[in-house]
Amino acid sequence: MFVSDCLGVSPEGHLTIGGCDTVALAAKYGTPAYVMDEGNIRQNCRQFKASIDEYYDGNGLVLYASKAFSCKEIYRVVASEGLGADVVSGGELYTALKAGFPADRIYFHGNNKTREELIMALDAGVHRIVVDNLTELAVLDKLAKEKGKVVDILFRIKPGIDAHTHAFIRTGQIDSKFGLALENGEAMEAVREALSFQNVNLAGLHCHIGSQIHEIEPFELAAEVMLTFIKKIFDETGFLVKELNLGGGFGIKYTDEDRPQKYTAYMQRVSTVVKKKAAQFGLPVPFVLIEPGRSIVAPAGITLYTVGAVKEIAGVRNYVSIDGGMVDNPRYALYKSSYEVLVANRAADPKDYMATIAGRCCESGDLIQENARIQKPAPGDIVAVLATGAYNYSMASNYNRIPRPPVVFVKDGESRVVVKRESFEDLVQNDL
Repeated sequence: MFVSDCLGVSPEGHLTIGGCDTVALAAKYGTPAYVMDEGNIRQNCRQFKASIDEYYDGNGLVLYASKAFSCKEIYRVVASEGLGADVVSGGELYTALKAGFPADRIYFHGNNKTREELIMALDAGVHRIVVDNLTELAVLDKLAKEKGKVVDILFRIKPGIDAHTHAFIRTGQIDSKFGLALENGEAMEAVREALSFQNVNLAGLHCHIGSQIHEIEPFELAAEVMLTFIKKIFDETGFLVKELNLGGGFGIKYTDEDRPQKYTAYMQRVSTVVKKKAAQFGLPVPFVLIEPGRSIVAPAGITLYTVGAVKEIAGVRNYVSIDGGMVDNPRYALYKSSYEVLVANRAADPKDYMATIAGRCCESGDLIQENARIQKPAPGDIVAVLATGAYNYSMASNYNRIPRPPVVFVKDGESRVVVKRESFEDLVQNDL
C-alpha cells in the first residue's frame, strides 16, 4: 500500500510509522517534523551488511553515506550495526567523531577539501582519505610529511559511465567536477605520482556513478571498468591495488512508478563481475566497499506538516498550504523529485483530490508536489510526505529565517527526539 513497509494505518484510519500514530506524533512534537523509523534503518543496515558478507565472502565493508542524513544518533546507530562511515566535510567528520564513531572506520571524501579539513582528518586518524585531484594529493603529502605520518588514500576515478539519472546527480562521466578521468590519462598520472611520494600510501580506488539509479547494468559496467584499470596499474607499475570502493546510488521507491532493484540482486550481479574480471586478469579479488546512504534512511523517514489554507482556483488548480516547504525539503524545487503525499488523519480514505502542496516561503517555486492525488484536506489536517529520510534534513535551510524542524526517531511504538527543533534564539545566536 505504501512505499515503505514501516508504514501502516491504525484502526482510527491514521497513518502509522514504527508502530506510532503520526497524528499523535504531530500533536506531541509539533509540525513540521521529520520522523524516522529506527527499526527500519537498522533492518536496511543489516540487509546491506549481510549481502556484502555473502557475495564477497566477508571481504568487504558497508559505508554509510553521511550526506544523506547526518546527526549524532545516526552515527551511533550505524556504528552499532557494524558499518563504516563516508563523510564529505569537516562538519560531518566532526559530528561522527563527537558521536563516538571509530575513526578507523571513517572514509573522508570531497572534491575540494580545505587545508583545515585535511589537517582535521590527519589528526583524527581517519582510515582513508579519498583524494579527488592532483592538487589535493600534493597538499596531503606535504601535510602528512609535516606531521610525520603516512596517510592511506583512495583515488576517486571517473569510470565514464552515464547512469541514466538526473543530470545534477550523475557523477561518473568525464564531464563531472568529481574525480580523475581515465580517458585523458590523468588517473594513471595520479597513480604514478602517488607511488613516488613518501607520505601517502595508495590503498585503493573509488568510483561513484550517480544517485537514485534503478538499473543494475551501469554498476556492472563500472565494476568492469575499475577492475580493468586495476589490471592496467599492475601491468604498467607492478603495484597491486587492494581496495575497490564501488560507491552507492542505489535507487529507492518514492512513488508507485519507481521500480528499484533489490539490494541482493545488485550485490549478486556486481560481485559476479568483480570476481570474473579478477580471475580473468589473474588478480586477487579486492576488498570491496559500497556506500549506501539514501537507500538506508530515505524509506525510513516521513515529514509531517499541518495544513493551513486550502485555496481552490476553479479551472486552474488547488493549493494546499503547509507549515513547511522548500526550507525543509528543497528536492522538488531542485529536481522536481516525486513523492507520495497523503493526509495522515485520513490515511484510510481514497485519494480523490488533486492538489499542489505549497510551502510557506516567499517564493512561487516553493512547492513540495504538483498535481498530487491526496485525500481531500481541511485546515488543521496533518499532511505526510513519504520517503523523506534522505536529503531533507541534510539539505534544510533557514531561508526566510524559518527554524529547522526536529528529527524524531520511532521504534516499536515508542518515540524520542534525536535532533531538537530550532528556536528563534538559535537563528540569531551567531549574529553580532
